[in-house]
Amino acid sequence: MKMTADLTKDDKKMLRSMFWRSYTMNISRTGATQYHALGVMYTLLPVINRFYKTDEEKREALVRHTTWFNATLHLNNLIMGIVAAMERSNSEDETFDANTITAVKASMMGPISGIGDSFFWGILRVIAAGIGISLASSGSPLGALVFLLLYNIPAMIVHYYALVAGYSLGDNFIRQIYESGMMNIVTKVSSMLGLLMVGSMTASNVKFKTALQVAVKGSKDPIMIQTYLDQLLIGLVPLSVTLLTFYLVKYKNVSINWIMVGIIGLGVVLGLLGVV
Repeated sequence: MKMTADLTKDDKKMLRSMFWRSYTMNISRTGATQYHALGVMYTLLPVINRFYKTDEEKREALVRHTTWFNATLHLNNLIMGIVAAMERSNSEDETFDANTITAVKASMMGPISGIGDSFFWGILRVIAAGIGISLASSGSPLGALVFLLLYNIPAMIVHYYALVAGYSLGDNFIRQIYESGMMNIVTKVSSMLGLLMVGSMTASNVKFKTALQVAVKGSKDPIMIQTYLDQLLIGLVPLSVTLLTFYLVKYKNVSINWIMVGIIGLGVVLGLLGVV
């Protein structure tokens, strides 16, 4: 790829090491004041050891990254790549302001998380889960495997090339993205697609069909309540249940566990009464 064309053999070796180390960022939590900082330091060790020669320089670089860090997995490597490029510049240029490294890292966490959460949690995971659930519900043992592959293969590819892109483009990347206005566009589009996919999952997987019927005098065929519900709006009851669940979670702070227990209990009761 074009972004890797200018990388040296040592660059590629360093980035591969950073890539595998970077998975520790989201499993290392060192408290509210640092959060994933320990994983960040471990990820950047190949950079620090390569570009800084003295123990004092390495110590200063490590201390610089003890600050709080939290960004969406898979895209947080874009930040690591840019930080790596800035650490390289800092080691080569005596006039370089090392404080900008921490500033850029902190400023990117919000926008990167906004895009990453919308795409990976709101779109890719929902699509992969929908396909996997459909296969599993039909009795196929491949459902779980397909879900894992559909989610993790694109995620790992993005995770690696985000790191390469960040390192190749350097600290000018985020400035160019903001100046072009692409950051706001990507964030908005990702949010819209995420909402569309959630709506599609609700329509496809939340099912409710009532068995209630009303006998009509003089007619052999009873009136099916479900027929009239479908005439009003197909999926009216599942949509209502979903909106009620959203209301309880967001505005009433009801535990999702209690909501699940309530839905299961309601389903059992309605089943015993012959409603569903």
